[in-house]
Amino acid sequence: MRVEIWSDIACPWCYIGKARFEKGLADFAHREGVEVVHRSFELDPNRAKGDTGPVLEMLARKYGRTLDEARAMEAHVASNAHAEGLDYRTEGRDHGNTFDIHRLLHLAKDRGLQNELLDLAYRANFAEERSVFDPETLVTLGVEAGLDETEVRAVLADDSAYAEAVRADEREAAELGANGVPFFVLDRRYGISGGQPAEVFTQALEQAWQGRVLQPVGSGAEVCGPDGSCEVPGA
Repeated sequence: MRVEIWSDIACPWCYIGKARFEKGLADFAHREGVEVVHRSFELDPNRAKGDTGPVLEMLARKYGRTLDEARAMEAHVASNAHAEGLDYRTEGRDHGNTFDIHRLLHLAKDRGLQNELLDLAYRANFAEERSVFDPETLVTLGVEAGLDETEVRAVLADDSAYAEAVRADEREAAELGANGVPFFVLDRRYGISGGQPAEVFTQALEQAWQGRVLQPVGSGAEVCGPDGSCEVPGA
């Protein structure tokens, strides 16, 4: 059974949702028979490459909030991350265009190292003081994941490398009706939107494994939308 996950490295609910999904998968009796594939989804595809800025200022501007209110929004996300055993910095993070990261993730997929690079990129972006929008940071992360440094640099230097693979993922997401991430598709029969609790993923895996025809679920779970915004219930 194949599970496809559309996500963006800039999306905190994707970071949290991945951890919740993996916990749900760990409780699934047939987990060894599940193939997980990560697919590309840019939250802010029109943002210029190299245009980065503080996350708090972006949140305040987008939601019309003060910086203190933006900090409270980030604290809400952080509490969810901490509940899953994830580190999360509420200040000092950047926000920017993620196209190069997605291109590099496709290289990692070809080399069987996609999950390793994704975990490192999430950790760098949300838990560590390393900007994933710096090309040298991406080179370092790629090497840490096990990729060849020369190959990583070649991909980053060629804007066309894996560009169509990223665009194809994004077109497919649109065809499937995904307008926010994380978005999970189980065997092309069952769609789950948002960072659902681990038990929801376990139940969905069990039902998909049994071959039932199911309806998409996901209302009420947090997602990040295509304009770069992330839902923060109660904020």
